[in-house]
Amino acid sequence: MTRTVQNKIIEIIAEQAVLDPSEVSIDMTIEELGLDSLGLVEAVFAIEENFEISVPFNANDPAASEFDISSVKSMIDAVQDLIKAQNG
Repeated sequence: MTRTVQNKIIEIIAEQAVLDPSEVSIDMTIEELGLDSLGLVEAVFAIEENFEISVPFNANDPAASEFDISSVKSMIDAVQDLIKAQNG
C-alpha cells in the first residue's frame, strides 16, 4: 500500500504544481514545487477525497499538528499514519 499511497500523492501534488509526476521527487519541499497556498489547499482536499481521510485543520502549522505538509515525503508519511489510525 505504501507505494500506491506515495504514487497517488505525487500525482496529486504534480497536478496542483502543474508538473509531470516524474518531475516530483519525494525529497522536494512545497516551496521547491512552486505550490502556492491555494494549490496546497487543493492538494490537501484531493488527498482527503482520494484516501477518505480528514486532514487536521491546522496542518499548515507543524507545531500544532502531527500532519506535516512541508515536503512530499512528510505528506506521504502523514497520510499513511492517518490511514493506519482510521483502519485501526
